[in-house]
Amino acid sequence: MRDLLPLEKARREQVLEQIRQVYRGRGFQEIETPALEDLARLTAGQGGDNEKLVFKVLKRGEELDRALADGVELADLGLRFDLTVPLTRYFASNHAKLPRVLKAIQIGPVWRAERPQKGRYRQFLQCDIDILGDDSELAELELITASLAALETIGITDATIRVNDRRVLSQTLKSLGIDNQEQAMIAIDKLDKIEVSGVRAEIEEAYNSKVADAVANWLSDSRKLELPKELAWVSQLANPGKVRFDPTLVRGMGYYTGAIFEIEHPGSSSSIGGGGRYDNMVGQWSGNQTPAVGISLGIERILDLLPEDSSEDKSLVLLIDSDYTAALEVQAELIKEGWKVRIERAAKNTKAQLTELADQGFASFAHFKPGEKLDIRNLG
Repeated sequence: MRDLLPLEKARREQVLEQIRQVYRGRGFQEIETPALEDLARLTAGQGGDNEKLVFKVLKRGEELDRALADGVELADLGLRFDLTVPLTRYFASNHAKLPRVLKAIQIGPVWRAERPQKGRYRQFLQCDIDILGDDSELAELELITASLAALETIGITDATIRVNDRRVLSQTLKSLGIDNQEQAMIAIDKLDKIEVSGVRAEIEEAYNSKVADAVANWLSDSRKLELPKELAWVSQLANPGKVRFDPTLVRGMGYYTGAIFEIEHPGSSSSIGGGGRYDNMVGQWSGNQTPAVGISLGIERILDLLPEDSSEDKSLVLLIDSDYTAALEVQAELIKEGWKVRIERAAKNTKAQLTELADQGFASFAHFKPGEKLDIRNLG
């Protein structure tokens, strides 16, 4: 977990607002869910390995005392590890007040109790769009098109998307002799890190050498495989060259039921986004099956790819000695002209003060003196 300095926060908010505008322009509406969810919901077998990484919140008062005495689970709440599980609970709870097809934007922090490393934090920001209530391939097409447009708007033009389908992957593994597929999918999901030989070793340990050989042969030939009929919709994209079929793509969440996708960028060693279809999740909470599909952008990883903002900055520091009323009036006039204006009392060491303000990201300054014309100068 980390703090954001003012310039970092401003840069992040600028990027998020650009992404919001793209999504809103396509009819998506922003919603919000709480950071805390029932622990039983977070650990209901849908979140894959992330369920092991939940930050738990202890029961309170007498409930905690009883749990201690009975030797049962001490926690009843947890911090969300993604935005999808809360979204499905939100839809199940509020569906009567929501449109038949919900196109949602969610932007918020999520938490996972894992070992921090470059590009990976215990608290990080996700930016999701989801479509609930539409079982057609149009939903997948909309999500991919909108996400690529959002990335291009903020300056990321060379992102590509890998796609697969969980149904196709499951059928393939079954044809290779694997019925209980959880361990196989975990191993294949690590293909980029441990290569075919590493996957083969894990498959042999979990199953047997015959199955391991079959999986290894399939992995070696996987790039030659043609797009299956389940993913024929990819050809309807306006820019299908941005999307490629990867039959080995797994994605770790247990809730995916159909198409899955992962966003890649040559400047990042990890994916910068991903998602898929999860048609069974809402029904788990409401009893009514609701088709759903979503895609998430990892904001921290995306920010790492972006250059420093070089756009014109109309930020101004107004240095004053006295006459606060007049200074506030001038500030109001400058704001009307499009400036962002901060008032500072002039220090004895003005040079050091201006250096500090430049380091904080301000572009211009003016020393306000009542009755004199304002002389706006560049900082730095």
